[in-house]
Amino acid sequence: MITVKEVTTKKGLKTFVKFPFSLYKDSKYWVPPIIKQELETFNKDKNPIFKDAEARFFLAYKDNEVVGRIAAIVNWLEINKQQIKKMRFGWFDFIDDKAVSKALLETIENIGRSHKLEYAEGPVGFSNLDKVGVMTEGFDSIAPMITWYNHPYYASHYETHGYVIEKEYSESKFPFKNVNPETFSKAQDLIKRRYKLRALKFTKTEEVMPYADKMFDLFNESYASLSSFVEITDIQKEYFKKKFISFVNPEYIKFVVDENDKLIGFAIVMPRFAEALQKAKGKLFPFGFRHILKAKKNSKDVIFYLIGIHPEYQNKGVHAVIFNEYYETFTKKGIKTCYRTPELEDNEAIHKIWKHFSPTVYKRRKTFRKDL
Repeated sequence: MITVKEVTTKKGLKTFVKFPFSLYKDSKYWVPPIIKQELETFNKDKNPIFKDAEARFFLAYKDNEVVGRIAAIVNWLEINKQQIKKMRFGWFDFIDDKAVSKALLETIENIGRSHKLEYAEGPVGFSNLDKVGVMTEGFDSIAPMITWYNHPYYASHYETHGYVIEKEYSESKFPFKNVNPETFSKAQDLIKRRYKLRALKFTKTEEVMPYADKMFDLFNESYASLSSFVEITDIQKEYFKKKFISFVNPEYIKFVVDENDKLIGFAIVMPRFAEALQKAKGKLFPFGFRHILKAKKNSKDVIFYLIGIHPEYQNKGVHAVIFNEYYETFTKKGIKTCYRTPELEDNEAIHKIWKHFSPTVYKRRKTFRKDL
């Protein structure tokens, strides 16, 4: 018999966070989160997303043993402002027992119905900066820190329980040697002159901070047309600055401004921390922090985390300016492989940006939905 219990204590929340550590203990490809950071994500006093959203956390038990987990998320900003009546769910992990996954999904479905929502979709997080999608291809490669990894049996559970594919994502990579600077070096000179643009270079994190709010504003503008978009509020900006910017080498943050110092393009690249996080085993101390700092300084692989161009400048070649800056930085750093985060299959603009680098899709993932 499967029993689902809501998490109501700090001890229970820690059990929720640590469940995948046992589920994936024999996996070479799963990347553990930092437990402390994961707990802070779910802390209503520390994560400002809870001013516009609510979340409940559930554990499934079988013979008094934890066999699954799920987070039920209601984003009121999405529901009330965008009129998208969606019950979100994420952090959904389970053993290969369809009774377990069914019990957990029925729990979030009932919550959705109690709020008179129209459908459930997952796995997703609170916002566009959270992890998204269940993996359907690419199980034999290490997951980056910014995506979920899952066992191959997951997708079949969704289908069994009446869920259908809602969105499809792909993740790709390309060797840095694929980058031919001739495809953008001359163009970027012309574009900078034509539109009176300049690129900003950073060597210290504190140099980035005066532009960080502008970056999140531009993120909201440049991604607003995507089907999965939920805007980042002013209060969330401070949280994300602390959570993400300090993780990124300042030289991996590229901004493009116009003659009035208005931000019209940005990109954030992160060192690949996957192997370092595997060594850290979920803990920063005593040695985890050392592994992460070493990767931040020496990793020869990078992940393109975010790239955004102001709608007025899209399709005008501004990305050439950004790529030229990265080419110079990556050449000095000796970068070998570039990875990209999950991108919607219907995001034609982003696919056009990368086509010159001959990327290879190495993972695919999907979200699933069910009408309530």
